[in-house]
Amino acid sequence: MEFSPPLKPATLIRRYKRFLADVLTPAGETLTIHCANTGAMTGCATPGDTVWYSTSDNPKRKYPNSWELTQTQDGHWICVNTLRANELTYQAITQNSISELSGYEQVSREIRYGKEKSRIDLLLQSKQQVNCYIEVKSVTLLQEQYGYFPDAVTIRGQKHLRELSLIAQQGQRAVLLFAVLHSGINQVAAAKHIDRDYAFLLEQAVQSGVEVICYKASMTENRMVLCDKLPFVSIG
Repeated sequence: MEFSPPLKPATLIRRYKRFLADVLTPAGETLTIHCANTGAMTGCATPGDTVWYSTSDNPKRKYPNSWELTQTQDGHWICVNTLRANELTYQAITQNSISELSGYEQVSREIRYGKEKSRIDLLLQSKQQVNCYIEVKSVTLLQEQYGYFPDAVTIRGQKHLRELSLIAQQGQRAVLLFAVLHSGINQVAAAKHIDRDYAFLLEQAVQSGVEVICYKASMTENRMVLCDKLPFVSIG
């Protein structure tokens, strides 16, 4: 995925109200930019970090600039725009970059399914294979050499695990794909210390036949691509 037009750098002053951040441009101008990530963003929003932001040409937007990447003071790259996880996964699948998900003829997005009225991120279909339901989650929390999900209690994420479990029990293929958007993460685990219910449901989901796949993005201020497979590990 190429950033077009190119991203612009600034220094983070503060993030506030969940979806706003103030940054200082190299020219000395203070801008308020939009943040699409409403999560905790632990370790992703330290004042003094370099923010890379995009600019929309939509005249109706109150805040035309959007926070895309963080370049931390210790050299890590993090994609904080959670919307990019689905885009990167879709692109990787359609380009056959994820071997576990290759061979499908049709890739659909945001399809309604399940007993709890959910929308699956991606649905893969083929005449030769059963349907494959994929839920994509963005991983940006790095703690003690592990990438953790979630970074806050997620009722929505718990619902998705219940839905995927039912899909697997019905004989369809159900996949939880962790899109790792932090350059310092090399292995992924469930954040039992943050959301014990999610971790428990994930264990149940795996026992029900849900597959867990982790892929890490390569990131610069010019482009991102989901390319490196990482292990999913069990802790505790």
